[in-house]
Amino acid sequence: MKLMRALLAALLLAAAGAAVHAQDTAPVERWGSKELTLDGPRDGNPFLEVDLAATFRQGARAIVVDGFYDGEGRYKLRFMPDSVGEWTYETRSNRPALDGKRGKFTVGPAQQGNHGPVQVKGTHHFAYADGTPFWQVGTTSYGWTHQPEATERQTLATLAAGPFNKVRMLVFPNQDVKHQPPRFPFEGTPPKGWDFSRFNPAFFRHLEQRVGDLRTLGIQADLILFHPYDKGYWGFDQMPAEVNERYLRYVVARLASYRNVWWSIANEFDYLTNKQMPEWDRYFEIVQARDPYQHLRSIHNAMVLYNHSKPWVTHVSVQSGAIAEDFERAVLLRDVYMKPVVYDEVKYEGNIERRWGQLSAQEMVLRFWTGAIAGTYVGHSEIFKDPDDMSWLGKGGALRGESPARLAFLRQILSASPAEGLEPIDKWQEYPFAGKPGAYYLGYFGRQAPVSWPFALAKPGLKDGMRFTAEVIDTWNMSITPVPGVFELRRQDNYSFADKDGRSIALPGRPYMALRIKKALD
Repeated sequence: MKLMRALLAALLLAAAGAAVHAQDTAPVERWGSKELTLDGPRDGNPFLEVDLAATFRQGARAIVVDGFYDGEGRYKLRFMPDSVGEWTYETRSNRPALDGKRGKFTVGPAQQGNHGPVQVKGTHHFAYADGTPFWQVGTTSYGWTHQPEATERQTLATLAAGPFNKVRMLVFPNQDVKHQPPRFPFEGTPPKGWDFSRFNPAFFRHLEQRVGDLRTLGIQADLILFHPYDKGYWGFDQMPAEVNERYLRYVVARLASYRNVWWSIANEFDYLTNKQMPEWDRYFEIVQARDPYQHLRSIHNAMVLYNHSKPWVTHVSVQSGAIAEDFERAVLLRDVYMKPVVYDEVKYEGNIERRWGQLSAQEMVLRFWTGAIAGTYVGHSEIFKDPDDMSWLGKGGALRGESPARLAFLRQILSASPAEGLEPIDKWQEYPFAGKPGAYYLGYFGRQAPVSWPFALAKPGLKDGMRFTAEVIDTWNMSITPVPGVFELRRQDNYSFADKDGRSIALPGRPYMALRIKKALD
């Protein structure tokens, strides 16, 4: 009998090893997601009682990844390799069935369109891991992954055809008075009969599917981990701290291997009044410690700014109704925090009664352009009156506004700008230009409607005799008109250089005009 048991155990162990080895043959690209699935215990509460992690190695490098329980006796580990070649792994667990599993796999080059995760570049800008600049033109659709299948597919089709390369979106559903979400993050019965010790894997599988859909489209998923729009109805905004921490560890374990993930610790965090600043700091620290790839991290405010200078904050995410109306205000937080600044919410295009949802399309586009000239980044959304309570901001679906086409045009302009990012040329006064001194200038006149502009540039990087060409850009009508001739510079005063013949550039006397000036090719 003992011999038979030993043989049976050996066969089971060999079968388990063979199952893992079979997975090792699956191809994986650089910055892709390598997934391992292991069979393990179902007894008790695996979410609380089973620990699982794996160490992935390549040469002297070792990266530790947390595993997670995916229900029905399945345990998973996901790994995002950042270099090509052979990798090995070994699991560790407090359960023998999951402990000591070893394997190896080969990583190939990144496929077309895969540039890796977005990271901070320099001080104020972003780039993908392969160095490709990332010009953020983002939007917000809070609850789009909590809608019926047809609506979610419509949202994806809208995004595929639109200008946006980042979407801010909720993990937890928000309260919807007309429709109940199709799935919830915990086992239990709505509205408040939840077992906070047991996650609902189906909820998170669906979220992963949609994050993966965005990855296929080349769109970043800015995942909002907490929000105040529950208002106590489901109770996800009032969970105990230990539940919040367990949730964060679970979300990071499941989603960190997706290269297009950003972490937003909360939206309008200061409206969650049952959480104090030390608690928010702790949540940042958990995400930072558990994420082996160090995806971008920030937090979004309502009325009170978080201290974005703290080391776990990678970039500034701010709501302000007025700060992006002109470039001199928009530049301020760059200088305060010395990090990339994203004005994720600057009011929205729409026609509702609330003051934050009444921007014209022109005003929405203006905020993007003034943000760009300030060396910052701006976010979009829209909300229009609808009898079925459908809005892009709340639920996704289709876009109705006039700003997205103009934002696509802006994104084209940005993508042709210097790879280092747009830097304000003169933050003091009068020169609404950003770019690279002596080489590239992008200027924006906003609501002004000049009929001409005397050719004069702020002095950094300039000297007598330098020659430049110019283009007039109509940001609303989406046109680019070359200006005839070449402008040769001569020092004008202590602050500027001007065309040596005193020439000006004719403008059409309409608002929302811009200029693009480049050093002439010799």
